[in-house]
Amino acid sequence: MPFGEISIIEKDFGQKVNQDVESRHGFAAQASRRKLMAQARNWLLSAALRPYHSWVYWRDVDVETAPFTILEDLMRHNKDVIVPNVWRPLPDWLGGEQPYDLNSWQESETALALADTLDEDAVIVEGYAEYATWRPHLAYLRDPYGDPDMEMDIDGVGGVSILAKAKVFRSGVHFPAFSFEKHAETEGFGKMAKRMQFSVVGLPHYTIWHLYEPSVDDIRHMEEMEQERVAKEAEEKEREQRMKKIKDQFEDPNSQWEKDKTDIQNEALKEKKEKEKAEAAAQADAKTEAKVETKNEKVADKAAA
Repeated sequence: MPFGEISIIEKDFGQKVNQDVESRHGFAAQASRRKLMAQARNWLLSAALRPYHSWVYWRDVDVETAPFTILEDLMRHNKDVIVPNVWRPLPDWLGGEQPYDLNSWQESETALALADTLDEDAVIVEGYAEYATWRPHLAYLRDPYGDPDMEMDIDGVGGVSILAKAKVFRSGVHFPAFSFEKHAETEGFGKMAKRMQFSVVGLPHYTIWHLYEPSVDDIRHMEEMEQERVAKEAEEKEREQRMKKIKDQFEDPNSQWEKDKTDIQNEALKEKKEKEKAEAAAQADAKTEAKVETKNEKVADKAAA
């Protein structure tokens, strides 16, 4: 994807949340974390947006796979705010794949009733048992064979991949770093854009893939699987060695019998040949003696004459 200009901007907002999966995605850290992220997004927007920009595209650095034409694909819908569906691949033992971004959703009566019961500064976040909202999530409506251009009106917006017209921000919509209608950051951004009559849509069948980041439980399970694999290999090797030892010590009696039988037959054949050779030699000696005696007799007869 060619870029006309690239700027790298760094600013420390003093976030104290650890960057492991459990700390970043744990329920207790969500409200403060989302508010800090909203500050970062707003600061980056103010530093990067130029008067000649028509669109603003937000994308997480850990998106693993997305169509090369994603900008053209999203722009073609000509919506004020638009997001794709976001899933992530998983190891086979975890099911192969999973919905990832649950922050793109349609509002529900249950969630509105819940919001009325919360404190003014409370922030509702999706995907946690503490807040049962029963909202239709863009992620769960995915059909791998569905029309990728199908649109769904949404209220909350996930932050993995957002394309918005620059006029949305120039009109005053931003990422609230406070509780706006009991939401903050990207979900609050979606709510604020809807409040200001901008179109906010998601594409349930247009999917991009987020990097799989194993949790502590996943890592623990993978370590257990590796230990099982090593133990199984050691057991198999030990079994092969044991079978070889048994084979060496207790050969097949039938094969030994055949060997002994052959040895006996060879020995008998050898003895037979030696006996025949001895008999032949004896017969030859007897014939020689008979010839000598006959010759001697003839000599004696001749002498007597």
